[in-house]
Amino acid sequence: MSFGAADVVRADTAFGFIDSATTSDQVFHPVLISNENENTMLRAIRQELQRSKSFIISVAFITTSAIALLKEVLLQYDGPGVIVTSTYLGFNSPEMFRELLSLEDVDVYVHPGTSGGFHAKGYVFDLGDTTTAIIGSSNLTANALLRNSEWNLRFSALPDGDITHQLQEAIGRQKHVSEPLTANWITAYEEIYVQKPASPFEELLPSRVLDGPAVGGKIYPNSMQLEALEAISQVRDSGERRALVISATGTGKTILSALDVRAVDPARMLFIVHREQILDKAMSEFEQVLEVDRSSLGKFVGSQREIERQFVFATIQTISKKATLQSINRDHFDYILIDEVHRAGAESYRRLIDWFTPKFLLGLTATPERTDDFNVFELFDFNVPYEIRLQAALEAQMLVPFHYYGVTDYVDSDGTTVDDTSNLTRLVAPERVEHLIRAIKTYGHAGPTRGLMFCSRRDEAYELSRLLNHQVVNGVLLRTKVLTGSDSNEVRNETVARLEIGDLDYILTVDIFNEGIDIPSINQVVMLRQTQSNIIFTQQLGRGLRKNSGKDHLRVIDFIGNYANNYMIPIALLGDRSLNKDAVRRKLINIDQAGTISGLSSVNFDRVSRERILQSLANTSLDSLANIKMAFNELAQRLGRTPLLFDFARYDSVDPVVVATKSKNYWSLQNRFKVDSTNPTNAEESFLNFLTMELMNGKRPHELLLLEKLLAVPEISVAAYKELLRSNGSVSDDKTLDSVRRILSLEFFTSGEQKKYGSSSYVDSSNGAFKLSEFARTLLNDSTTLRGHVQDVIATGKYLARHRYDHTGTLQVGKMYSRKDVCRLLNWKSNEYSTMYGYKVDQFSQSCPIFVTYHKADHVAESTRYEDEFVDPTRLKWFTRSNRTLKSAEVRSIVNGDVPLHIFVKKDDAEGSDFYYLGQADSRDADQTTMAGKEGKELSVVTMGLDFITPIENGLYEYISDQGVQERS
Repeated sequence: MSFGAADVVRADTAFGFIDSATTSDQVFHPVLISNENENTMLRAIRQELQRSKSFIISVAFITTSAIALLKEVLLQYDGPGVIVTSTYLGFNSPEMFRELLSLEDVDVYVHPGTSGGFHAKGYVFDLGDTTTAIIGSSNLTANALLRNSEWNLRFSALPDGDITHQLQEAIGRQKHVSEPLTANWITAYEEIYVQKPASPFEELLPSRVLDGPAVGGKIYPNSMQLEALEAISQVRDSGERRALVISATGTGKTILSALDVRAVDPARMLFIVHREQILDKAMSEFEQVLEVDRSSLGKFVGSQREIERQFVFATIQTISKKATLQSINRDHFDYILIDEVHRAGAESYRRLIDWFTPKFLLGLTATPERTDDFNVFELFDFNVPYEIRLQAALEAQMLVPFHYYGVTDYVDSDGTTVDDTSNLTRLVAPERVEHLIRAIKTYGHAGPTRGLMFCSRRDEAYELSRLLNHQVVNGVLLRTKVLTGSDSNEVRNETVARLEIGDLDYILTVDIFNEGIDIPSINQVVMLRQTQSNIIFTQQLGRGLRKNSGKDHLRVIDFIGNYANNYMIPIALLGDRSLNKDAVRRKLINIDQAGTISGLSSVNFDRVSRERILQSLANTSLDSLANIKMAFNELAQRLGRTPLLFDFARYDSVDPVVVATKSKNYWSLQNRFKVDSTNPTNAEESFLNFLTMELMNGKRPHELLLLEKLLAVPEISVAAYKELLRSNGSVSDDKTLDSVRRILSLEFFTSGEQKKYGSSSYVDSSNGAFKLSEFARTLLNDSTTLRGHVQDVIATGKYLARHRYDHTGTLQVGKMYSRKDVCRLLNWKSNEYSTMYGYKVDQFSQSCPIFVTYHKADHVAESTRYEDEFVDPTRLKWFTRSNRTLKSAEVRSIVNGDVPLHIFVKKDDAEGSDFYYLGQADSRDADQTTMAGKEGKELSVVTMGLDFITPIENGLYEYISDQGVQERS
């Protein structure tokens, strides 16, 4: 804990309870936690666990899904913990108690819950010289931690405070009448436990596979399906004959298609699948939705040819044969549905589609992206009435939440991590099997498991299955079996049935189950192979996301080796297609802070795996020209035209800044991709380069708003421009307007930059109003292509300003900025990024940005190897340049508070040129000292503390400092 904790607590308490005008660090101030936006109980508990030395939790009800949300942070916790819970109302399950018992250094007590019940809901954290408690309405359940409307008050007290004593006494009384949790106690509890239906205290996920509420047996669409049905109907009513629905695995594509068929009521329908194993399930769901007799449904597979039935279900292998197609009238079906239609590039599908002439053709897929040149969007005339990807489906509660655990794969005695290239002996070594079992016990379900294991090779799968069948987990012998592509449908069906009824714990596989298999009971997925494709990763994850009775979440255990492409894992989990390393890295940091993604789901990495992911991300070239071209082609296929930069933004594809700046402007990139045979002139290219490289990032929309206006009107007065800025929520002070003028006249830029951008002003403000310069107006009037690209850049930059920043055009805490960005946003007279070095007191703008690279590279000279370091999330110990004293003018300005201090930090140089903005800070305790220079020479330097006005969020603090939970030791 930081120096002077008592003073901090007193100031924060006064701020929270007495007078909000009180100056305080806001580290221990009281906070009402209500699960609104990011103000969740899960985030609050994780934050307190990350800074405390011990904890005590007293709650009546706990679920395994809540334990899963906190599992990794509890496993990494260094101090002791106590949990007091109960058997009140029989809510807590034996599986939950088994998970609590498995937590090391956590003592669990079971309160009898008699004499008025047990309703405690308190979380107490000992920080050494302070105590923080969260008391309120939240039990330890996933919904109470994240979704329910709750009221919980967080407050802090000193050791001698009365409330601290009251909390200690209350906990002591509870422990006195409680019984320590033991394995024998759980065994006895299992004998009397009766699993209850959905409890009024915890909204469990719906157990119906068919999502719509049923009245008298009728299936009705849920809200998402209603939206999709209306969109499909609109496409059909507009005269279109084809449409493509993109819906994540497990979201009920078959039910949705059946509901649409029910609405259309076709004379004859054909439903195409690629695997016979899926047919019976699809027929069963259609039978329920359509409310028809089974005799209305026909099979067209193998020797069964029930072609005259109203609703026919066929495999592509059977019906696509030339002779078979020719025996069926082309207009026999007036409605055709194709499942997993991303496969439609195959000759068999094309032959079928070319033969039949239905009134309407509907394609269904979770993954329309293709690695070949086939355009599934073009096949359906670019009609995509409905799309819901994995993250949106999780948010909408269409799937069960998942809890992903990235754990380090086995490292042998010589320090080598096993990987896909390892020989079989290493893949199935006894030590690796022990490592696998240990991870399953640590992260897996404590109760009944229905699991899939994805292996890297067939021989590995068979040998692992043999070895695992001799292992004991949760007190019982494991039962596993291998399935591969060579197994018959009969063997597959039998094995899957055994898993579903509980005769097997795991199916091990290599090359099947990526898609086209429906096993709703799966509650655990284990990945023992390298992530080669984010599409395959998502498909395998999706195997366990279907809702099922008694299943409230999926657990995913991913064994992460030291692979070069580990960066694919967060990209797949987060659904991030930006090709922007900073964006991916920031999302990983946010996950650490919030503890959750996409509704109630979570992503967790152990420390080694997390570093491997970050290192892999640092070493890869996400924004390679090949990756950008692939994304370009995918979007072009979807749109049926050359995409605009704005399209990349609105379709959440590659970061448009990444796309455009690859060739300094998008016109030139299109030329490289050979989709535009024209070339910009030198003047046009300079103009586009300027707009793209300097303004499009959206960090300040002011210049874009002005240019957009000047494309429509000859000129705009200063007063009208200020009103335009105000109406867009952007700052409009005179200093900012003067900065805009200097930017658009190129006066702000260095001579080298001015030459690069054309050396001519693009906006003239000499008569007291703003207008395009004659040079810019001539360029735009002479080329409609240039005007189109300029308008695209402006629209894209405005979009980014709205969606990535707050549109004010000011620095935002937590966002990343380059030195040049900072010069611009702080309204400096000129761009001094190349001579700013670590900091600069700028008298013109009256500001002082301070840039810190936290981990210095080995080649950094002794004279600039400053030992800057965080004291805690509220303070940075910082060094001035060498050869500075307390009498130096710049030091006096900083120490005396003459200029506001803006702090920017990056972890290391691998992060590129951008720094995280940590906000403003005040200096304290300046001290003149020395540091080592060349050849051991002592150099004068001033060190001081910089107190952040807003404390650094924990995730970012841990990431940059590499301290995290080990700070407590």
